[in-house]
This record gives sequence, structure tokens and C-alpha cells, in this order.
Amino acid sequence: MTKAVVTVMLKQGVLDPQGKAIGHALHGLGFEGVGEVRMGKRIELELAEADPAKARALAEDMARKLLANTVIESFKVEVA
Repeated sequence: MTKAVVTVMLKQGVLDPQGKAIGHALHGLGFEGVGEVRMGKRIELELAEADPAKARALAEDMARKLLANTVIESFKVEVA
């Protein structure tokens, strides 16, 4: 078993209303030192593939086909 973590974030320049709402709420709670906030998602996958390079390629394929909307989102894959 290999564990892969896919992190998906909106690309720079794409409006992030959730990030803005979180930033506004943090300021409302007195956290004045917070600049721009971006919201993303983390997906953890347990893969049957034992070879780390093949597991990374598999997770990247999954991200391109389903986990990320590559028009507006970018992703990175970490394999442990």
C-alpha cells in the first residue's frame, strides 16, 4: 500500500469566496495580521500500487480526471 495526498487549490487570479469569508471572519475575531486567505482541499488516497513513481502517476491521473478542475484549479501530489 502506498499513501498519496492530493492538494487542490484555486489558481491565482481565480476568485476565492470561501477564502475571502475565512479572512473576513479571522479579522472579525481580532486576527489583524492575516493577509490573503486561499481555501483548498486535501484528498488522501490509499493505493494498492507499491512503486512510488507509479503511485504518483496514478494519483496525478486521478487528479486530472476527477479530483481537480484543471481549468481553475492546480494540484500537487505527495507520495509517502
